Amino acid sequence: MSRRGDWVYENNGGTCVAIAGADYCVVAADTRLSVGYSILTRDHSKICDLADKCVLASSGFQGDIKALHKNLAARELLYQHQHNKRMSCPAMAQLLSNTLYYKRFFPYYAFNVLGGLDSEGKGCVFTYDAVGSYERTGYSAQGTGSTLIMPVLDNQLKSPSPLLLPARDAVTPLSESEAIDLVKDVFASATERDIYTGDKLEIVVINKVGTKREYIDLRKD
Repeated sequence: MSRRGDWVYENNGGTCVAIAGADYCVVAADTRLSVGYSILTRDHSKICDLADKCVLASSGFQGDIKALHKNLAARELLYQHQHNKRMSCPAMAQLLSNTLYYKRFFPYYAFNVLGGLDSEGKGCVFTYDAVGSYERTGYSAQGTGSTLIMPVLDNQLKSPSPLLLPARDAVTPLSESEAIDLVKDVFASATERDIYTGDKLEIVVINKVGTKREYIDLRKD
């Protein structure tokens, strides 16, 4: 990692997307890890299994991302020993927010999307900034390709405004297979314009049965 003056961060690129449905959640990220115009590896997973039916996808500086994932995994294990149960996805969302905010003066250079199922079995997606401000939404994208992907998701999914009363569920109307197809389409589109996104797409589908993974090839140039 090059250090320029007091700047100790490097953006290693990549894109993460999550879509929540009525009884499922789809979390996806590409596997390219790069610096500038150099590709460091084409097979790096950005998705981390954290709690019960809850996964975290992160883009940004890989040193900070690894430290963050290790910290959260240790806290979840501690919770498991103290309470004799796995942490829920909304609880992990609050823990992640607290962890990021604690480091706000020298933040983790990581942009996160947390996805999974809540206590009622509904899909949930939580999206974050670098210092812990978060929101539960029906879908989200983070990373270098997010500006290309979010307009497509907004057009296709039209999440209700959180200002509307009475509050509506922040889940998308798509079926599980339709959501997976949409994720594949938006990544195929983003890789045409974003040089930091590509190689392979890792898709994690969480539902009441459990968690399954799927890989598809993207552009390698």
